[in-house]
Amino acid sequence: MANNFDDADRVETVRIRGLSGEATGGNFYKLVGGSETFKKLAAKFYEGVASDPLLKPMYPEEDLGPAQLRLQLFLEQYWGGPATYQELRGHPRLRMRHSDFKINPAARERWLLHMRAAVDSLSLPQTQEAELWGYLDRAATAMLNTFED
Repeated sequence: MANNFDDADRVETVRIRGLSGEATGGNFYKLVGGSETFKKLAAKFYEGVASDPLLKPMYPEEDLGPAQLRLQLFLEQYWGGPATYQELRGHPRLRMRHSDFKINPAARERWLLHMRAAVDSLSLPQTQEAELWGYLDRAATAMLNTFED
């Protein structure tokens, strides 16, 4: 018996259910609330970093505001928002920008601890939360540049 349910229909069904990170007429950035969501995420993350004895020394600026804005703009651009990060700073080059800092497994875990709190503060739907967290976890691993203490 022939099946009239082809791949295009299956993809559209997945999009409608929100499982692909896309929605009709939008993208992840829009789906999660746009700039305000990423602003809240970055603010909550740096709230934790500010008092973290392992991570805070990695930020040369006493005021974490500029780093907070850079994270916000980078994530907005990555998830389909405006290209402000690229306009202000050029290509992200994440590994290069972080190469001066000793990022070991302990630093990765501390970064993820504060990022977990930040993601949880957003109260996103489960599929969107999982997509965002999956990226952040992979990004934290990609930044590892040493296994020394």
